[in-house]
Amino acid sequence: MAKFSSIFAAFLAVSSIQSANAFTPAKLAHSSVKTSLNVAAAESTFTSLDEYLLSKKAPIEAALEASVKSRIPQTDKICESMAYSLLAGGKRIRPVLCIAACEMFGGSQETAMPTAVALEMIHTMSLIHDDLPSMDNDDLRRGKPTNHVIYGEDVAILAGDALLSTSFEHVARETKGVSAEKIVNVIARLGKSVGAEGLAGGQVMDLECEGKPDTTLEDLKWIHIHKTATLLQVAVASGAVLGGATPEEVEACEKFAMNIGLAFQVADDILDVTASSEDLGKTAGKDEATDKTTYPKLLGLEESKQYARQLIDEAKECLAPFGDRAAPLLAIADYIVDRKN
Repeated sequence: MAKFSSIFAAFLAVSSIQSANAFTPAKLAHSSVKTSLNVAAAESTFTSLDEYLLSKKAPIEAALEASVKSRIPQTDKICESMAYSLLAGGKRIRPVLCIAACEMFGGSQETAMPTAVALEMIHTMSLIHDDLPSMDNDDLRRGKPTNHVIYGEDVAILAGDALLSTSFEHVARETKGVSAEKIVNVIARLGKSVGAEGLAGGQVMDLECEGKPDTTLEDLKWIHIHKTATLLQVAVASGAVLGGATPEEVEACEKFAMNIGLAFQVADDILDVTASSEDLGKTAGKDEATDKTTYPKLLGLEESKQYARQLIDEAKECLAPFGDRAAPLLAIADYIVDRKN
């Protein structure tokens, strides 16, 4: 109770966090980069992305599994439904981004892990809800039947709701070794990322633009900034906050993440056209079938590929001041546009 009391007190003291609309922060000067980090902790031992992801996979999967265990018989079904989607595999990009950002500033994997788990819970909630008949109406996700196909729409909706609420509880309860102010900062960022200026608002706009012939590139960008990029931005920014970054460093991380978040969606749109359902683990060609506005539809396939690469190049420039410490994040940025699923 003492920890929750201190977090609540800190919440009252926190008036705001940086707006999700601040997509163009001022250029970070090299002189603003924090130089007081412990050199041994900050020094990168990164060799390859495959090796780095492999080193994170087991701890992330173990933390995810532990986070949704049923503790009483009455919760067995809802926890089973939550775990079905949360533990269904996936790239775990958001948890890895959070941990990598925390480590870049001298923080630890253990400090970042509760937030990493929360990010994956929120992402999984969005997938469960996206797949519902009233939304995207899909029956395949990560190569498996979608949650509502197995558990019914009613339980699937509640499983998504439970994952969302549990994400905030998990950060508050499990984060150790940092101040209450930082924990509240992270919780506030997570909350905003799923609201009207986050996932929910982006999804509503996405639904409204289906079959709409006059949807513009700016409309599409707004949708994907809020539906996709904002959660990636929160992943990197939260990791930076927990790792001890300065406000200027967090701002640089936010700009990096916003660009890779948009690139992630452009790449998804491209893969929906070019990859098979087997490769994707979900139904390919669904965007065209539902007459969704996508980057290939508005820009063409080749120009969409160029735009994705441009976003990644601009993102990587934001992390130049951090040198080798940013190597995992830079490699993830390249992976986002080079991936096959």
